[in-house]
Amino acid sequence: MPSLPKYSTRPSPTLSRTSRSRVLIFSCLILFALSAFIFSLTAFFDPGRSGYRCLTADPRSVKVVWDRKSNAGDEKKFNNGLKRHKVMGFVGIQTGFGSTGRRRSLRKTWMPSDRQGLQRLEDATGLAFRFVIGRTNDQSKMAELKKEVAEYDDFMLLDIEEEYSKLPYKTLAFFKAAYALFDSEFYVKADDDIYLRPDRLSLLLAKERPHTQTYLGCMKKGPVFTNPKLKWHEPQSYLLGTEYFLHAYGPIYALSADVVVSLVSLKNNSFRMFSNEDVTIGAWMLAMNVNHEDNKQLCEAECTPSSIAVWDIPKCSGLCNPEDRLLELHQKEICSNSPTMESDE
Repeated sequence: MPSLPKYSTRPSPTLSRTSRSRVLIFSCLILFALSAFIFSLTAFFDPGRSGYRCLTADPRSVKVVWDRKSNAGDEKKFNNGLKRHKVMGFVGIQTGFGSTGRRRSLRKTWMPSDRQGLQRLEDATGLAFRFVIGRTNDQSKMAELKKEVAEYDDFMLLDIEEEYSKLPYKTLAFFKAAYALFDSEFYVKADDDIYLRPDRLSLLLAKERPHTQTYLGCMKKGPVFTNPKLKWHEPQSYLLGTEYFLHAYGPIYALSADVVVSLVSLKNNSFRMFSNEDVTIGAWMLAMNVNHEDNKQLCEAECTPSSIAVWDIPKCSGLCNPEDRLLELHQKEICSNSPTMESDE
């Protein structure tokens, strides 16, 4: 009778090597998982050490430099070569060192007071908002501004003197800086003393237009002020005649990207600056092949189902007593909570 095959109780060399390999691989996996766990704990408790930063934590406030001699088409002078942020519209809220109370009221009304709120507003409307301010030699005011920037992080800081008589220069610097930092279809200049509906502004800017070069605002004409005692006196009135040409009211207007490109491409000292900023912009628009788009929803005296910007026209060039009026308007249902679009019923 043939004998049964004999099985050795000693493991074969092949099986032994396989087992050792599996143990080694399993041990490596455990070490890797443990290392990853320790690294994640370190990153959680000390984000700076890991080198990781949440994208939403990037500073929103930026500082840009005004250079009289430059061709501002050189975007690197403004954004240090960073990629331009894509939005449908960029809204620069012009403000000053004496307007702390206005900014406080705005942040309690239509403009969010925190970075998450600003991001939600941008996501909902396609519009980015920043306060735009220059500099001063008053160190105490600059120190207060620095604190406000650190707290709210919603500024565009221009390295140009903040002074009422130099508003045309600030406005040009704003458009050039905004173009360098934001890839936008429209660039909106707004004052800090108007009540705005961002949702309706978004719809207005999103409209299809046959013209790529658009100058959008509440248009006006009027007499040229030659009396030096008047606030809006124009020293260069001899160039203008007795009546101003068609131009937008200053509290809010918008320029399409193609128009801003033309401004960016010119040297700063090639622009004629009039005393009033809105007249200055209007004069530049006359030299360009732009379409003047008049929209009275940008200059309503009271909130309506279709109003976009509300201010006390013609009594004030903005809201009279804006710190209080902003809060008063925001309490009204028709101002803050009425539908974005007017009902067809």
